[in-house]
Amino acid sequence: MSAPAHTLAGPCQHVEEVKKSRFLAQAAPVESPEQALAFVRQVSDPSATHNCWAYRIGQDYRFNDDGEPGGTAGRPILQAIEGQGIDRAVVVVTRWFGGVKLGAGGLVRAYGGAAAECLRTAERVPIVAMARLALHCDFAELALLKARMKDAGAHIDEERFGADGADLVLSLPESQVAEAQARIVDITRGRAEARRLD
Repeated sequence: MSAPAHTLAGPCQHVEEVKKSRFLAQAAPVESPEQALAFVRQVSDPSATHNCWAYRIGQDYRFNDDGEPGGTAGRPILQAIEGQGIDRAVVVVTRWFGGVKLGAGGLVRAYGGAAAECLRTAERVPIVAMARLALHCDFAELALLKARMKDAGAHIDEERFGADGADLVLSLPESQVAEAQARIVDITRGRAEARRLD
């Protein structure tokens, strides 16, 4: 199976009712487990019966049934994330119990279904593999260098100034690295060379 190539464009949600229980699925793009858990804390409703969740970030994943029978909530949410080919995302499904027990199969369908529908209708963006470059340049070349790197899709993460020029750390799409390195050598007439940090 190839790695998922999409994440969510932004937070999204979906509500459905199953046998008088209300299920609210809320999803968001995340870059780290810490971000995922912060989202879980932010959207969980302490007055709800259960706040079940799952996240996947590359090979890293976790899920939680929050008191529902083992395997009936967190895992189906994770399977919904994987089934939709989504990566770098967290989904929280909150349940307000309506008085009718759903049974294990019903819970799996309700949690997994709410999560899948939330993700199915969400706007997606492709995940672009990023690289980081570091370089040192003279002050005279800095403005032109920054402008050309911006044109190449690079973002300046760090900029430090010393007596003999500037140190830059750039992040840019992996596909642009070779071209950016060539441009840097070109602009600085070979005085600066960008080295990869990752």
